[in-house]
Amino acid sequence: MVAMPPSDPQPPQAEHAPQAVPAEHPVRVRQLQVLRRESVTPRMVRVVLGGAGLAGFESHVPDEHVKLVFPDSDGVTRPPTELPDGSSLEWPRPFPPNREYTIRRYDRETDEVWIDFVVHVGGLASDWAQQVEPGTSVWVAGPRPGLVVPPEFTHQVLLADHTALPAVGRWLEELPTGVDAQAVVAVPNADERQELVVRPGVEVTWLHTEDPAFGTDSLGAALEQLSLPADRHVYLWAAGEAGVLKPVRRWARANGFARGTCDISGYWRAARTSRLP
Repeated sequence: MVAMPPSDPQPPQAEHAPQAVPAEHPVRVRQLQVLRRESVTPRMVRVVLGGAGLAGFESHVPDEHVKLVFPDSDGVTRPPTELPDGSSLEWPRPFPPNREYTIRRYDRETDEVWIDFVVHVGGLASDWAQQVEPGTSVWVAGPRPGLVVPPEFTHQVLLADHTALPAVGRWLEELPTGVDAQAVVAVPNADERQELVVRPGVEVTWLHTEDPAFGTDSLGAALEQLSLPADRHVYLWAAGEAGVLKPVRRWARANGFARGTCDISGYWRAARTSRLP
């Protein structure tokens, strides 16, 4: 664990602080093709999607996610249908097998969508990502509009475990000019670290979950050690295993972060793996 300076007094969350607001775009479902599959690290695989079905695709914020819809046991895939106003999707009952994943990158120039998968034994999407071949079709639902963080938040704090690393990677790539960031990312070991966009004003600290010293309070402890500016609006984003985020939630409440100035999302729970980016 990299030592960090002691924290300053909490950043002021003024009455008239800027607010993150939902993006606006229709929610769609489309059939895409696998363009290629790449190994990012020993435990992360990237599947790149594209094809004619990508026309009109929209993704505007770093942590937006889609649902991948997989076939039933009889091999038939039952995707949802779009509501006429584009506000949501209507899903068949019973729900088809699906998994929710972060969009690592949407490249408008090459018409590609990248999705990174943390691979593990026995996971529906993990097995698919490790075996899928170029040319394979897959139904993709979403993304639903995420929260747009205005640039008036000139300092942003990002906390993530391995499953939320794809969102951090995109977040740092798309960080607006004039905005600084501090990111703390917990991955299993040094082999799972990735090359991220780290420009002046950006600091990334890596933690290792396989280190015996790592505990469920480690992200919260790292947050408490961050030195935050007292004269700037700070936005807090955190995502990962729900239990590990409990100390982060407590810290956020104690330090005046409320709706519109923070977003803390439990991507998964230790007892199950229903959403892994």
